[in-house]
This record gives sequence, C-alpha cells and structure tokens, in this order.
Amino acid sequence: MTTHKTGTRDDWLAARLALLQAEKELTQRSDELARQRQGLPWVRIDKEYRFDTDEGSASLADLFRGRSQLLVYHFMFGPDWTAGCPSCSAIADGFNGIAVHLANHDVMLWAVSRAPLAKLQTYKRQMGWTFPWASSFGSDFNSDFNVWFTEEQQREGGVQYNFQREAPTSDVFRWRAGQEGGGEGAEAKFAAMCGTDVPGYHRDRPGMSAFAVEDGVLYHAYSAYARGVDAIWGMYPWLDRAPKGRNETGVWWRRHDEYDKR
Repeated sequence: MTTHKTGTRDDWLAARLALLQAEKELTQRSDELARQRQGLPWVRIDKEYRFDTDEGSASLADLFRGRSQLLVYHFMFGPDWTAGCPSCSAIADGFNGIAVHLANHDVMLWAVSRAPLAKLQTYKRQMGWTFPWASSFGSDFNSDFNVWFTEEQQREGGVQYNFQREAPTSDVFRWRAGQEGGGEGAEAKFAAMCGTDVPGYHRDRPGMSAFAVEDGVLYHAYSAYARGVDAIWGMYPWLDRAPKGRNETGVWWRRHDEYDKR
C-alpha cells in the first residue's frame, strides 16, 4: 500500500489546476530571466585563444563556424585524467540530439576541456558522441573563464568560482550539502572514476559560457556554473516530473556505459 497521498480524479484535477497556475507563473518568470540574460552587457574579447580540434588548430572565432553565436560547455577533463567527469558526461549525453538543431539556428555548441585532443577523441568514441569537442590544452581559456584553478589557488583560498571566493579546499559538491553520499565521499568517488585525486578533481570545474560575434569582434555574453547548469542536464527536467521526483540520497548516476557494471 502506498504511503503517498491518494484521492479521487476530481481531487487530482483540483490540485492539478492549482499547480498549473504555479507552473505558468514559473514559466513567465523563466521567460523574464531569459530576457535579463540576453540584456547583459557584452564584454569584448581581444585575447587570442587557440584550441585543438578534429579539423586542426582553431581560434575562438573559428569555433563559431560561420554562426553569430557560440555556446561552450566547460567539460571537466584534466590533462592527466584517464576519463571525463561522470557528471559532465551525463550532461553531454544530451548534446548529440540538439547540436544539429542549434547549428541550423545560428548557434554552435562545443564542449571544451583541458585534456589533450587525443584523449578527448578516444573518450568521445567510447561514449558514442558526435558533437564538436575542442582541447584547450596549453591555453588560458579555462582559467580566464573560471573553470580551472592552480594548486596554489587551492591552498591559499584564491579560487573564484560561481562568482564567489571559496575557502581553501572548499567542497565542489557543496550544492548537494546535506545529502547522504555528497561532499568528500562523492568527490573521492568521482575523482577515482576520472583517474585523479580529490585535489586534482577540484581544480577543474563545470560551467557553460556564451559568446557572440558582430562585425568580426568577439564578445563574452554569459556564463553559469554549479547548479546554474542544471537546466541543460537533460535527465533532471524529466525526473522533476516523475512521480517521486529526483529521489536522490546521494550520487547515483554513472557514465551511460557503466550502469550494467554494478
């Protein structure tokens, strides 16, 4: 027998209509937030960044591939790691299907990581992905957009992530604080899955950045970090509509090819 509240169809419909009003208000608020994002001032980019891609060396401008807009997912994959971050991998699983639609709507979508291109290509084949993925190895790109930090910054509390300064050795998974399996346990698990240690796992961070080009000039338009990328994590909007919601007691997800390895 379920312990969840039950009722008649009329009870459900009355509650659903009340919820519908709240959902409409949230949708309208989300539309307003989107307008505010688009209204942010653009910051001109004069620094030259180089990337390694399947087609060879590329500049940031090259990543646009003739479009006027560029979306970059900052995928956690350090140069000395043996595999990409499981959380970033779960997010990136949704890119294949949408990248072609964005590309035909004046928007290029790329993942960018610090690992050398050969590692990215190997991992990409393993995961069955086709979206564009560039290596920023040797570039300041990840550092400049606040998704990579040095050991010195970690030790001295110089990490500026998600628009706030962190205390030394701050927990990357603080946004899951209070959940069983979060915190240091989750970090140690994910670090091991990536072939690194917890401090090394801390130095790369997730996020996304948006860029525009007009009259040959590049601009940075927007960035989001931590739970700011929840909206592009495809499984969560579905779970939020499932009967038991996210139903999480800790870190439960894996790379998509590892679920049968339990």
